[in-house]
Formats: sequence, structure tokens, C-alpha cells
Amino acid sequence: MLRHATLWLVSLFMILASTSAPAGQSVRENLIAAADAKASGEYAFARCRDLKGKPFDAKGKKTALIVGDSYACDLVNAIEENAYLRDYQISLRYIPYDCQTVIGKGAVGLIAAKDKAFCADPNHADSLQRAQEQIQQADLVIFASRWKPAVADGLPSTLGQLGLRPQQKVVVVGNKFFGKIAAQKYLRMADDELKTLRNKVNPVEAKTINEKLAKQLGKDVLFVNPHQLLCGDEASCPLFTPDLQLISYDGRHLTQAGARHVGKVLFGNSALGKM
Repeated sequence: MLRHATLWLVSLFMILASTSAPAGQSVRENLIAAADAKASGEYAFARCRDLKGKPFDAKGKKTALIVGDSYACDLVNAIEENAYLRDYQISLRYIPYDCQTVIGKGAVGLIAAKDKAFCADPNHADSLQRAQEQIQQADLVIFASRWKPAVADGLPSTLGQLGLRPQQKVVVVGNKFFGKIAAQKYLRMADDELKTLRNKVNPVEAKTINEKLAKQLGKDVLFVNPHQLLCGDEASCPLFTPDLQLISYDGRHLTQAGARHVGKVLFGNSALGKM
């Protein structure tokens, strides 16, 4: 594994060295750095770890609670990179993808048998039940996850059982997906090709679940559709920002430049910008 990774990095730098134009070299340097899964992965989750389970304690500030899995961590980065929600004290309740469930009868079977012990341990995973008290305290509650189909189906009922107050603002952020990332391939492409490059993505994950959420959530819940805002109506998504920065290092989670870009798109074109 180490030998393979070393050879991959060597090949990247050989391609980089063969690029003579300074502007093109800068794009490729940025691409190599962003495609480093270890470094980008550390960036993706660092702020998340700092905010997990943080109690609200800042007097005089409004409170915002972000609830969800690693996609919630992406949202935290998108907020912080652009200095959004500065009037709020922000906390996070982290519920891993494998631990997603609903409140009520539909919860049975939504967590696989192999994950039940992990998800039941508060040292590893949070839950809607454990987070419910803080959810009720927050002025703004944002749910952001890579939604499982069954959890998306049960979300309206779950929200109804959380005891949310009429004066609370509630936002649900839908799914995003950028497909398989192939950094070595992109290094060999011209800048003009990168600007228009799009990946085909799973339409169920990227579109169907979002469309279902948009129809099912009540008028008191604001829904944000990342796929529609970032990718349009087709089942394909751009891979680079307008200034040719890689958006996602693994197809699901955002690079630093990707978080900055995604944040500007979501907050500039949805109810998030009016919080």
C-alpha cells in the first residue's frame, strides 16, 4: 500500500514537472495537494471534532445546532470558510451515516446489526434521542446528512416528534455527490477541459432522495437542495470551481476550496443566506 502510494505521488510530480506554463502549474500543484486524501480528510473533520457536543454557553448570541453525519462536517467547513452565521454560537451533534435512524416505530432495522454496538456507544456516535434536548434549545437547527432513503422517508415524522418550537428556524440540507475522483487523469487535461468537466453521478442518491425530501417536508421546514444548486437538473456534477480548484477529494467530502465554493453557492442561492 505504501509503495503504491509513493509511486502514485512520484507520477503526479513527474506530470507536474512536465507542465511548462506557470498558470497551469499552479492549478496542478493545487490539484495534487487537494487530492491528498489524508490531508484533505484531516481538514474535512477537524472543525467537526472541535464542535461535537459543544454546549451552548455564549450569552447574548443566537444559537445554531447542526445535526448530521460527515456531510454536516462539510457544511460546518462551508460556513467557517466564508464567515457565515457569525451572529450564532454553533454546535454540532454528529450522527455517523451508519447510525442514521428515525424516531418512532420506523427505527427498527435502520441500523445494521454489525453497527448497533458502535451506534449505541455515546463515545462513538450521537443520536437524535440524545441530541433532542439541545435541538429544542437552538434558535436555528440545520439537519445535513448523506440521507439514507428510509431515513429520508421518515424524516417528516421524526421532525414532528422532536418537540421543535414554532419560533425555531429549521433547515434540511439534502444530498450531494460528485462521483469518482480521478486526480491522475485530471493532471493530464488542459485547463479548458477542467472548466467543463462533469462526472455522472448516481441519480437516486443525487436527485431522487432530494426530490422526495422537497415534496415531503412541511412548509415550516426550509429545504436546501445542494445537487440542484451545484449541479443543475442533470445527474452529473462539475468537479472544479470556476478558478479550477478541486471541489471534492473523494466524491463526497469537500476540499478547503470546495467548502468555500459550496458555501457561497448554498448561502447565496437558498434560505441559508437569510438566517
